Amino acid sequence: MIGQDDIRAANARIAPHVRRTPVIRVEPGDFGVAGRSPLALKLEFLQHTGSFKPRGAFNNLLSRPVPAAGVAAASGGNHGAAVAYAAQRLSHKATIFVPDVSAPVKIARIRSYGADTRVGGARYADALEACETFIAQSGALSVHAYDAAETIAGQGSVGLEWQQDAPELDTVLVAVGGGGLIAGIAAWYGRRAKVVGVEPEGSRCLHASLEADRPVDVSVESVAADSLGARNPGQLVFEIARENVDHVALVADDAIVAAQRLLWDRLRVPAEPGGAAALAALVSGRYVPRADEKVGVLLCGANVDAAKLG
Repeated sequence: MIGQDDIRAANARIAPHVRRTPVIRVEPGDFGVAGRSPLALKLEFLQHTGSFKPRGAFNNLLSRPVPAAGVAAASGGNHGAAVAYAAQRLSHKATIFVPDVSAPVKIARIRSYGADTRVGGARYADALEACETFIAQSGALSVHAYDAAETIAGQGSVGLEWQQDAPELDTVLVAVGGGGLIAGIAAWYGRRAKVVGVEPEGSRCLHASLEADRPVDVSVESVAADSLGARNPGQLVFEIARENVDHVALVADDAIVAAQRLLWDRLRVPAEPGGAAALAALVSGRYVPRADEKVGVLLCGANVDAAKLG
């Protein structure tokens, strides 16, 4: 199991290559949320490549030997951009597989970092299958988007920073795709704060797995499928979540879109659907805090065409 020492080591390893992202406090009433305590928003979308993903990508590439064939990853978009960026900065080849559902802005970002970008398949699982075939044939280093210790420890540095900058928090809300982010944050906090996952109703692999008490496959159909579209969380993510995640709240797609618009209208934050999902749990009432509860919300990605937010 991954612990705080693993996350501290990852944080020290990646610190020269990633940004320490800020926490801002906003009044809950600004978003129509009840409560007396300000919301502590962790602005992780300000990370390189527009999402939290470079943390795990750099931790992989800096803690494992990279062969001449370079690195390979499957992604809905954000992980691929992060691996491509890290590979470019560290002078490695990168081959990235993304499904047809990936947003054009994300595919363009991956290509901008010089990666061999291969688009095909309906969903993330199809891109992962193609990536695994390529790795077996080429010998490239696999950089898994979520179910790998190096990835989870790197993402856990978000929790380390968050606790340092907002030590008062009782609860943190974290969007879940494959679960590497929430696994890292939950591994950092343990039970010292309540860690709540947020998934779309149509893409609920962690929720379903916790219900079944084992990793299970789910179908994926959501406005956030390009970032929160994993079919199965995998064993490592599941074990950490079962131990340290309080529960997973499910949100409707229209609530995610409403949260996107609120973030744009109130803060001029161009959140992608997955980046707005955690806030959607609050604004839709799927997570209702106590009057005095101190809540943090992770805004984890902003790779969206801003013209769509008008």
